[in-house]
Amino acid sequence: MKLLNKIILSGVVSFMILFTGCRENLMDLAPYNSVSSGNMWTTENLADQGVIGIYNVLRFSSVAGSLYMYESYGVSTDERDQSTLTKGTITATSGLFSDYWKGHYEGIHRANDAIANLHKAPMTESKINRLVAEAKYFRAFFYYRLNMVYKGVPLYLEPTELEEFTKGQESEATIWNAVITDLTDCINEPNLPDRYNKGDGDYGRVTKSAAYALRGKVYMWIKEWAKAEADFAKVGEMGHKLFDGGYKQLFKEANEQCEEMIFSLQCIGEAGYGNEFSFRYGSRVAYGQGWNTYLVNADFVESFECADGSAFDWNDYIPGYNEMDPKERSVYFLRDNMTDEEKTKMVNDQGADLSKYLSEGNEARIMKAYENRDPRLAAAVITPYSTYFGAAGADSYTYTLRWPYRGFDASEPYDLRTDTNNRFYYLFRKFVAEGATEIPNRQYSPIDIPLIRYADVLLSRAEAMNEQGFGESVIDLVNQVRARAGVALLQTTDASLPTYVSNQADMRERIRNERRWEFCGEGVNFFDEMRWQTLHETKYINGSGLKQIWGQPQFTNTWGGQHYYHWPVPTVEQQMNSNLVQVDGWIN
Repeated sequence: MKLLNKIILSGVVSFMILFTGCRENLMDLAPYNSVSSGNMWTTENLADQGVIGIYNVLRFSSVAGSLYMYESYGVSTDERDQSTLTKGTITATSGLFSDYWKGHYEGIHRANDAIANLHKAPMTESKINRLVAEAKYFRAFFYYRLNMVYKGVPLYLEPTELEEFTKGQESEATIWNAVITDLTDCINEPNLPDRYNKGDGDYGRVTKSAAYALRGKVYMWIKEWAKAEADFAKVGEMGHKLFDGGYKQLFKEANEQCEEMIFSLQCIGEAGYGNEFSFRYGSRVAYGQGWNTYLVNADFVESFECADGSAFDWNDYIPGYNEMDPKERSVYFLRDNMTDEEKTKMVNDQGADLSKYLSEGNEARIMKAYENRDPRLAAAVITPYSTYFGAAGADSYTYTLRWPYRGFDASEPYDLRTDTNNRFYYLFRKFVAEGATEIPNRQYSPIDIPLIRYADVLLSRAEAMNEQGFGESVIDLVNQVRARAGVALLQTTDASLPTYVSNQADMRERIRNERRWEFCGEGVNFFDEMRWQTLHETKYINGSGLKQIWGQPQFTNTWGGQHYYHWPVPTVEQQMNSNLVQVDGWIN
């Protein structure tokens, strides 16, 4: 159990909480609210808090606190209320762009302050050097996040007052070089540990393995494949490995410090310090009643392979399914033994073709389509007629996702209730609390948010190697992830099997799909698609968008143009700094 030690300080910090003795020292409120920079570095305690203030920026919703938001722009997730980005109507005035810019520059400001002033604090040289390395890691991390989307931003490497933020954008290459320089300094710092073990009081702090992993990711962006491969290999040498207790259990509090986790946003079950994934992904029968604001993309679910590695095809389970009008297909998802009233409603409201309805066996027929699939599907998604262990108040119950909904939360038939009972959507299981005791509140789950984990490193290393030339060693890396998942392994010896990989291009697409399945719901999809520049082909192609499970669209996505791969300077920033040049294609 995580313990929170709170010590109230006096003097210049009249209301600042210091966390000591365990990893919760990484979750303090930013001391910048209370202490001027000039006083921040006068004692060891204040210097510690100054660095913790940098960590705290991760908690900002625009940085890592609300990664589910960026998932809705990626391939695996849709937002119930369509965003202007997926509508194709977004402009440079959007709060998405300004909040992202502002949040990351706040982190850069705090990191610069620490790097410039930590040497003034009365601490040992070894500790100063370690903390400077941590600050440099964060400066690199924040610039990395900015450069992925803005592709060139103003570069500030020293403390800067508000009126001094007058620089124009540097080139994308210049920013990448600055990030690499900071991460190289981290890697070369002897006082920065390779990694922290589970239970260590400093677990969650920056490590060399995190620096190698992040630098490898930067090399991926600039296509320095050999350098990326080398950095990712170093991470494995430092003791990281895949969690072997099952994919679903990886995202539970008991396993959040396993060897797979390289860098995570630290969370506890207290207001302001937990994550909201369970609230945003969970249904109304998740503990505390979630909102299911974000829903699993129906096309994405269909992309999951069968367990033998073959592509999923609805016609293999229900002949003629693909050729039917989506509304008519809804008949296959109806519960057994519907009443006459329910049947009439399904015809009138949903357009179901009831000539294909089975009063007995309708549920069993559709469930076969979800059996013998990649096990990550069942671990991450609540599919039709599967069960979910949820809660009604303080009591736990097992619910079933049925259609149409009858109810009730605390009595038979224990239907899974959503926030949208007039629609039938796929729901997340991943990150969603189970039962009535797993989290203390729907809005602050104690489960850490993984930012970099070893599966990411393995698949990134495989991609880097494949871009240098396809070979068995690439397959071996991907197969480590597939073996943990429980899906058939890729191979190059039997062309008659669906797992046969024929060439580099085939392997490239398999790696990309593997990343989509492995990291669904984690805030990774969107940034992958931005790097590959495939978003227009995945999130926006052929009427993609929010759909009911059988493919009936609720809204479709509209691609605004290639400039979507290069975010604009936020209008509010350009108004304050006339040296910022707006990106072609964007409207203020």
